[in-house]
Amino acid sequence: MGRAPRLGAMTAREVWRDWTRPPRPAAAPLDARERRLLRTELVVVFAVTLGLSGVRSLISLIDALAAPAALDQQQTTIDETLARNPWADLAAQLASSFGLVAWGALGLYLLVRAGAGPRTIGLDGTRPRRDALGAVGLATLIGIPGLGLYLAARALGLNTTVIPSQLSAHWWTLPVLVISAIANAWAEEVLVVGYLLYSLRRLGVSENRALAVSAVLRGSYHLYQGFGGGLGNLLMGLVFGRVWQRTGRLWPLVGAHAILDVVAFVGSSLLAGALPFLPG
Repeated sequence: MGRAPRLGAMTAREVWRDWTRPPRPAAAPLDARERRLLRTELVVVFAVTLGLSGVRSLISLIDALAAPAALDQQQTTIDETLARNPWADLAAQLASSFGLVAWGALGLYLLVRAGAGPRTIGLDGTRPRRDALGAVGLATLIGIPGLGLYLAARALGLNTTVIPSQLSAHWWTLPVLVISAIANAWAEEVLVVGYLLYSLRRLGVSENRALAVSAVLRGSYHLYQGFGGGLGNLLMGLVFGRVWQRTGRLWPLVGAHAILDVVAFVGSSLLAGALPFLPG
């Protein structure tokens, strides 16, 4: 009887070690030229996608800190009207989402060119039920603590007031918000998890260092929301990245991210009265 607690403690330590020191799957070795090309590819891809977004986000945070109003007295809107004419606004919203889908497609295309298809990063359809359950579980795991962190950051004056959506009320508002949420989820998870982590693995970077790079990048392009937004998304990146490293499945991450954004975007519009055709 005296050994049971010790065995339980050993099991807990083993689980912790398993998640903090994951084994690195074997990857085909790259010669010097291939390594240089892959490093250049990573720089170029993120220089025109989420890396550039991170730089712009940092500039936005610096500008907000320099403003006369305190950070917690300022507002940040994620989805907003892009044109005065409703039809032009619809076209602009869809074009913006299409751009995000193209970002993710670029990462996937480059992986295919490197010999790694969708199955390699967990974008195949072999486990739809398990992937869907994983998405719901991850959304719950991230969503509730994330809301608490946001509220704490606001209370401490470290974050702006984030308004997920300020789109005007139109017949297309709801589908556009859902499309935007899915497009954001697709672009971020394919690029920052699937493409980046797999590429760093090919370069021989340790799993923990690669995870740190991915999480910091994710946090950087959310700094426009304030320090809380950056920290919250960095923590989300650590969880999402490790889940992918341990399971090799990307669909649960895309699904969880989409669920979180749909709830935020649609919920914000409902509260603002921008979806008057919906009950409640």
